[in-house]
Amino acid sequence: MSKDSKKSLGIGLAGFGTVGTGVWETLQRNADLIAKRSDVRVDIVRIAVRDLSKARIEGVSEDKFTTRWQEVVDDANVDLVVELIGGTDTAFDIVAAALRAGKPVVTGNKALLAERGQELFALSKEFDTPIHFEAAVAGGIPIIKTVQDSFVGNSIQSMVGIINGTSNYILERMTDAGLGYEEALGEAQQLGYAEADPTLDVNGWDAAHKAILLATLAYGFTVDPDKVYVRGIERVRGTDIDFAKRLGFVVKLLCVVREHPRGIVEIRTQPSFIPQSHILSSVNGVFNAVAVRGDTAGDSLFYGRGAGKDPTASSVVADIVEAALGLEHDGCHRGFLPYQMEGSVMSIDDTETPYYVRFDVNDEPGVVAEIANLLADAGIGISGTHSPVHPDEPDAEFVDMVFQLHTCRFGLLKETLKKVEALSCVNSRPVVFRIEDLG
Repeated sequence: MSKDSKKSLGIGLAGFGTVGTGVWETLQRNADLIAKRSDVRVDIVRIAVRDLSKARIEGVSEDKFTTRWQEVVDDANVDLVVELIGGTDTAFDIVAAALRAGKPVVTGNKALLAERGQELFALSKEFDTPIHFEAAVAGGIPIIKTVQDSFVGNSIQSMVGIINGTSNYILERMTDAGLGYEEALGEAQQLGYAEADPTLDVNGWDAAHKAILLATLAYGFTVDPDKVYVRGIERVRGTDIDFAKRLGFVVKLLCVVREHPRGIVEIRTQPSFIPQSHILSSVNGVFNAVAVRGDTAGDSLFYGRGAGKDPTASSVVADIVEAALGLEHDGCHRGFLPYQMEGSVMSIDDTETPYYVRFDVNDEPGVVAEIANLLADAGIGISGTHSPVHPDEPDAEFVDMVFQLHTCRFGLLKETLKKVEALSCVNSRPVVFRIEDLG
């Protein structure tokens, strides 16, 4: 059979919103190019939507649409299923049903895989049917295939990234334009960079879900989200951003995945101080970047648009083609399967970095000594102190007192800061940022 006469593989699409329509448009626009490069042809034959009245795009016949996702999975003409509806309930049912039917799955749903991946990967293994999820992490950046394929001969020592564009945009505007958090968030919403409900973006969990998936890929075991430390950007204030600038740092919402001895993996997401000299400090706007360190390849950086219709559609289409190749040719890439039954996530209390700690204190003699004595008693070293008067209230009876601390266990720091907070000269809970060593 000639390439041009090859039978198309049928795609069942669940969800036809921004990304779904982007997938349709990409496949229509580049169908011939895809066929020439991959020797496969694909065609969307069924589309499940919640509301038929909203499912309209030029060139898509109405008979493709249904409000019952079961019709997509059960359709004999559907060879593989693409899940783009989001959420973790109905999406789980769709993916599980497709796997049981022996139909490969493509999804961009990081929350689903991070929270219920253990169940789905078990089904994937049981029914020997792959799940592909390039679009679930960093939009159009091919980081999933890179970790799975290009780094297959490497022990991955660390992956550090900025993988939430909404938070990155907000922090950039707070840094460069001096906007407050609420003002920067409002601007992001007006521009369409943040959802009407931005909770998962600003509380760190969107990025954390992606970090969990990267850790799963790199170390082969499914990660329990309850064991992962996550903090968002809601408490970042201009005072801290100004201090960061003054000290040679920039504030970014950073995901850190790092291997430690005895198979223990550190996984955390939080706003951090990173050196202005490091390349990640220049990742701005809604762009994402992931720095990967392998024992053989050394350091590599992957940069691009982390979200949006076309970048995400690009990753989905790449997975569709890969899944189609797996159906057409035995021995092709089969998606991800866990290859290690057990792994251990490091307790956040055992992680170590230097720190920036800001105290709201009374302007009175002996404040620095009182705090320093408690830190010294705990064996925590001080690399610097700073105490400018509050810029908006120069006559007030308090100052922002900043301590830069040497590397120590986070658990030890927490215990010590509870004692500091109990001092009569300290007015509120200390503000803590990690100072990341990304060398």
